[in-house]
Amino acid sequence: MGALRIDCTINGRKVSFLAGADQTLLEALREQLKLKGTKCGCGIGECGACTVILDGLAVCSCQVFVAQIDGCAILTIEGLGQHDELDPLQESFVEHRAVQCGFCTSGMLMSAKALLMSRKRPTREEIRQAISGNLCRCSDYNNIVLAIEDIDSE
Repeated sequence: MGALRIDCTINGRKVSFLAGADQTLLEALREQLKLKGTKCGCGIGECGACTVILDGLAVCSCQVFVAQIDGCAILTIEGLGQHDELDPLQESFVEHRAVQCGFCTSGMLMSAKALLMSRKRPTREEIRQAISGNLCRCSDYNNIVLAIEDIDSE
């Protein structure tokens, strides 16, 4: 298959790159754009480790082909916070000890961020629903929910 020219915005920056038509967004992020914070867990959209925000929605980047992102805005874990300053959501994860091994954390944060972008004060049930596609092998869901719940999104 031939290469496609992809023009999109990633973490607020306009980006252009060439990619194969069968390449996933996850592969492009990690291999071509060197954004390694998005993890590859299962490769079939079951674990949520590769979650990014695509045009405001949390998506599993392993299930999105690069051809689908032309002209889109993507936010990855690298786009949270500013240089040496954590995003309030990241700070809350640290404060609530919602990070164990860390493998699921970037996907969890991106699912939570997408929720908070659309809903300022989500209920506990809305939080649980928003992160239901993210698997944590360390089973620290209670602290994760508390960390998201504690965010002041006003």
